[in-house]
Amino acid sequence: MSDILFIYTSNGLHKETFIISIGVQQRPKRREQRLRSDQKMAAAPETKTVHSPALTYFSMLSLLSLCPPFVILLWYTMVHADGSVFQTWNYLKQHGLQGFIDIWPRPTAIAWKIIFVYGAFEAALQLLLPGKRVEGPISPTGNRPVYKANGMAAYFVTLVTYISLWWFEIFNPTVVYDHLGEIYSALIFGSLIFCVFLYIKGHVAPSSTDSGSSGNLIIDFYWGMELYPRIGKNFDIKVFTNCRFGMMSWAVLAVTYCIKQYELNGKVSDSMLVNTTLMLVYVTKFFWWEAGYWNTMDIAHDRAGFYICWGCLVWVPSVYTSPGMYLVNHPLNLGMQLALYILVAGILCIYINYDCDRQRQEFRRTNGKCKIWGKAPSKIEATYTTTSGETKTSLLLTSGWWGLARHFHYVPEILAAFFWTVPALFNHFLPYFYVVFLTILLFDRAKRDDDRCRSKYGKYWKLYCNKVPYKIIPGIY
Repeated sequence: MSDILFIYTSNGLHKETFIISIGVQQRPKRREQRLRSDQKMAAAPETKTVHSPALTYFSMLSLLSLCPPFVILLWYTMVHADGSVFQTWNYLKQHGLQGFIDIWPRPTAIAWKIIFVYGAFEAALQLLLPGKRVEGPISPTGNRPVYKANGMAAYFVTLVTYISLWWFEIFNPTVVYDHLGEIYSALIFGSLIFCVFLYIKGHVAPSSTDSGSSGNLIIDFYWGMELYPRIGKNFDIKVFTNCRFGMMSWAVLAVTYCIKQYELNGKVSDSMLVNTTLMLVYVTKFFWWEAGYWNTMDIAHDRAGFYICWGCLVWVPSVYTSPGMYLVNHPLNLGMQLALYILVAGILCIYINYDCDRQRQEFRRTNGKCKIWGKAPSKIEATYTTTSGETKTSLLLTSGWWGLARHFHYVPEILAAFFWTVPALFNHFLPYFYVVFLTILLFDRAKRDDDRCRSKYGKYWKLYCNKVPYKIIPGIY
């Protein structure tokens, strides 16, 4: 028999380690003892990590403690300090910790009401809207999650409802912008409590066998206890946090910023139109492709903890939308020609990013019997072993976009982020924080994915890397 253990490495990857045990059958008691032993091994300090345990814990504790205040400082700087990091820095230098406490908005009843209504609305759409049944990838313990693919319908209903409420003067989205600091503050604390709930649930009522403890409270809270946590049979928590709350809020806030600028100035600047259009095209692409997202590292490999869930509930709405937040009070005029150049370049990047994913999905769907750029695809047939000891086969695509680099799709994604930020021009650095963050995130993700695949496929991954030598940027890296 062979088993796969989830081992927490310093970069958060649940690496798949293959342990071969001799013997055809084990008695239940002996198997239980061996499983307990395996769990200890998974949490043991001797586990090989990229960085030292001290650096690993320092990184986790730093993110746990620094991300929440950063969200507030980002909002304050964009909305109240003209987007200037130096202005915020000078304020904090003069007023110290008390100054920071003073600018931290207190969660208000209206902020909680907006969050609750929005969250309940998206949860209802997730549960009630019809959708095609989609199966996710088989997990290391042999589970295959089942989803209802109704993201595009939920996206359409959300935007139509939100704009209609404004158009018919039932609800003014500027209220969201005017209480944005309070909303972010409420999300910060509310999402931390939600992550505590996920931690407790993982211990006392896990949804599947794809769960377990590393033996370390900080790691379990940060990386999560469960791979596929659910409430009841049908409500998938990660789909809600990542897709229906996080990504949906990106589109809702992009529209909010546009409407706020219109109500302030009586018109929308071309810089805001380019920014909003590109972000909405990107989010539309995401929901069109949502079923494919369920096969990615975020859903299929990263557990539900602070890193994923708090990040999607708080970090996505605040940081990912920040270029539009800046443009509300900076209605820059690009001119028709420059605006069109930026818009076309951004849409092209989003299309290439989509086409990369489309190629891979089509390749997997047809088991390699398709055309890539008009030709039969080049591929490597790789075998690996599951928890139950079965030998499985995967096809690794080595042509088309995937022949340029192993993670080439990150290049157009980073460039798309640059193009929806560049309408802010270059008066301040902070609007470009998301582009810098995204670049670091995706380069780290490429490394994590390579590590995971190297563990899973062994010699076949080495063969794949020889055939596609560049990780992200063809000819460079």
